Amino acid sequence: MSTTWEVRLSNSRRVPYFYNPTTNESRWEAPPELSQEQIRALPGARQLLLGEGDGARGAQVRASHLLVKHRGSRRPSSWKEEKITRSKEDAIALLQQYAAEINGSPDKFAQLAREHSDCSSHANGGDLGVFGPGQMQKPFEEATYALKVGEISDVVDTDSGVHLILRTA
Repeated sequence: MSTTWEVRLSNSRRVPYFYNPTTNESRWEAPPELSQEQIRALPGARQLLLGEGDGARGAQVRASHLLVKHRGSRRPSSWKEEKITRSKEDAIALLQQYAAEINGSPDKFAQLAREHSDCSSHANGGDLGVFGPGQMQKPFEEATYALKVGEISDVVDTDSGVHLILRTA
């Protein structure tokens, strides 16, 4: 059975590591069974190991978000509220308050996402993991790819609700 590896960015050390989603194994050093060519072909390797593709649509990115749903959201419920009744305008105002509290701090972003995000990613401080083109709603994807690593977006509106996005890789 072949194993599948990918390259991810450590939230604590801010350095790349190797992760196998099939076995949940993670390691700092490259798996010994992989050649240099195979390592370069891993998801996330071009950007995180080789420094290529920053902002390029072919590269994968990693982001966290803080989602505030409203009654017009695709699914107006969350882990916090069975039925969300706030207006879109109220959701945007709430998100703007969070943005002011965050003030560019990734740690504060993660704290507020844990406490307030209407997404199940709240348990991970809003971390959505690695994704590539076509995996997220178009406005979310466009906003994420437009950010540099470490930057936080303005309010982004999708069918799911309104978001603040922190690009982490």
